[in-house]
Amino acid sequence: MSESYGVVAAVVVLGLLGLIGAFALNKALTVTYPTAEKLTTYESGVDPVGEGWAQVHIRYYLFAYLYVIFAVDAVYLFPWATVFATLGVATLIEMFIFLAFVAVGLLYAYRKGVIRWT
Repeated sequence: MSESYGVVAAVVVLGLLGLIGAFALNKALTVTYPTAEKLTTYESGVDPVGEGWAQVHIRYYLFAYLYVIFAVDAVYLFPWATVFATLGVATLIEMFIFLAFVAVGLLYAYRKGVIRWT
């Protein structure tokens, strides 16, 4: 049992070493000549005016939440539906529990007024 943990630990260590090595190689091979023009902010060809900080309205988090609900639903429901015939009753119950969580999320979005059924 401990041998399998050793393999996992070795893969993680090798992955981290590869990541650190890639960053180090990038830093070593990059040639930079910082000038005043290169250090200024560039916004799609328009000179920046005013502050760079803008406040976002809190209602947009609900749209992000709604997207996550549908994206997670699609990621789990469609593959499950394609292999449903080979799965047992336990996976059917688990999928109904998952769909109950999705329904609670949709009900929350409906109660907040994000979804209108008209």
